[in-house]
Order: sequence, then structure tokens, then C-alpha cells
Amino acid sequence: MQLAVAFASARGASLTLLHVGDPGQGLRVSAVLPALDEEATIGKIVRAIRTRLVERFPLADELVVMDSDSGDRTREIAREEGATVRVHQRVLAAHGSYRGKGEAMWKSLCVTRGDLVVWCDTDITSFHPKSIYGIVGPLLLRPELQFVKAFYRRPPRVGGGTRATGGGRVTELTARPLLNLFFPELPGIVQPLSGGQGGRRALPEQLPFFSACGVETGLLVDTLQRAGLGAMAQVDMKQRLHRNQDLYALSKQAFEIPQVAMKRVGDARGERLWEDANATMKLIRPGDGGGLHLDVHDVVSVERPPMAAIPEYRARRD
Repeated sequence: MQLAVAFASARGASLTLLHVGDPGQGLRVSAVLPALDEEATIGKIVRAIRTRLVERFPLADELVVMDSDSGDRTREIAREEGATVRVHQRVLAAHGSYRGKGEAMWKSLCVTRGDLVVWCDTDITSFHPKSIYGIVGPLLLRPELQFVKAFYRRPPRVGGGTRATGGGRVTELTARPLLNLFFPELPGIVQPLSGGQGGRRALPEQLPFFSACGVETGLLVDTLQRAGLGAMAQVDMKQRLHRNQDLYALSKQAFEIPQVAMKRVGDARGERLWEDANATMKLIRPGDGGGLHLDVHDVVSVERPPMAAIPEYRARRD
């Protein structure tokens, strides 16, 4: 079997078409799906990976749904479709638990065994197995690569259809300006907040993970600082449809990105910029009777230590 994979280096936008001959190369692949209340989409995604990349083409050795204690049928549907399901709050319980996608990703390292670990979003309504093999391909073909990121066009839904542009608002209004300001090597990353990403386990197990929406920014910056730009690549996944979030939810997500940037800038200068900053976000909403209402939220993304430093993980890997 051969897999055709198009990918672009983080150094530029030129695409390279590669053909994977032996898909395994003796390396185990773990496909991880972080999920929270995704009963509408999780079944189709798990089924596509299982039938195409586990049964038909033996690329993925593990298919794990890392659930964040969903209140709907996400776990039940995922099990029915053949995935291994873990609840992240019950993994490494002695180390506590925080709510957030980054927490699920961090703990997934402890329950998987793959040499290559790929994470994929579970709110995708237009899922294709290339979301997995597109990340794996460059890692198999280019031994110098340690981390691969997906990018795609994300047309927002408007009424009953979609609009060609306008998706990725947090990326363009928050993440990209901050990367340009403080990490000028990274603005060439097309979708820095993309949830499609993966790498050789030897890298992410040595990186800290932010517990919530800042996880993607943290992984990019930490990978750059630890492995360098030459160890990073990005893959063009064409177009993807996600569930759209309202502006209030996006505002809280956007509030976490500067926290991560401030933390890393402060680390480089030996200063506590993030810890000394305000972590309370005040959102103004329309109230009853045409007035305004002030909502106050504590928005803090906890930094988890590298998984390689956790005794239970080291014992499991020995």
C-alpha cells in the first residue's frame, strides 16, 4: 500500500507530494481523539478511522477517545464503533484533574503506547482519514521531523450554508499577532490553533502541556525552543467544517492565548509575567430589558509538567 501525503515545511508554504511505501516502518501509531459532548460527530469519526486505518490499511495501532467526562452519549457511541475510551479525570488521579482539551491530550500520553502520537479534533462534520495519515506521513518519511501540524481552510457556517472566509477569528485576531510580536519564527504556521497535530513521542513526552485552549500555542512555542524550526512541518488538509462557537466562548479562548505567550516570554527573561497578570475575564452581555450584564470568569490554563517526569508514566514505559 502507498499513501500520498502533501505537506509544507514550517519554513515556507511550498507543498511537497510524498509517497509512503511501508506505512508502519516498525513504528506504532496512536490516534487520539479528545472529546467533550461530541455525540453528533464522534461515531462517524471513529468509524472512519477504524474501517480505513485499522482494518483496511493497518496504519493506526491504537484508536483512543480521551473523553472529558461528557454528559451525552459520546463514550457509548465511541465504544460501539470500536474505540478504546478513557475518561481523563480518572487517569493519573493522584495528580488531580483540570477541565480542558490540553489536559486530555497530556493524559493521553499515559494511556497510549505509540511511537507516533496523533491528536485530532472531534467536532469535525467533514472528517476524512487524511486527518490521521496526513500527520503520520511526513513523520515516517522525514526522520528529522519531530512535530507536524495540520492546516486547512475553515469556512464559517452562515444560515444554511457556508462563507468562503471569516473562520479562525481567534487565530487571526489573537494568536497570529502575538506570534509575530514575540516568536517571529512561527508566523509561517498557517493554523497555529489547529487541533490536528502529532509527533514522535520522544518530543511531546518532554514538553509541558497547558491544560485548556492554550495547549496548541504552548506546544508550538515549546517545540520551536526545544527542537527548532527544522523539526516542524505542516500539512494542507484543504477544507474542514467545525462546529462554530459564539463570540463569548471565543473571547474566553482568546484570553488564554496571551497567558501562554506571557508565560513563555517571562520564562525567557526570568520574570513572572504570567503569574502576576490578571486571570479574571469580564465579559459584557446583553441583559434583560435591553440593558447590559457583566459576567466574571476566572480563565486560567494550568501548566502540566512533561509527562516524562511523572513516575507512573516512567514505570509504564519501562
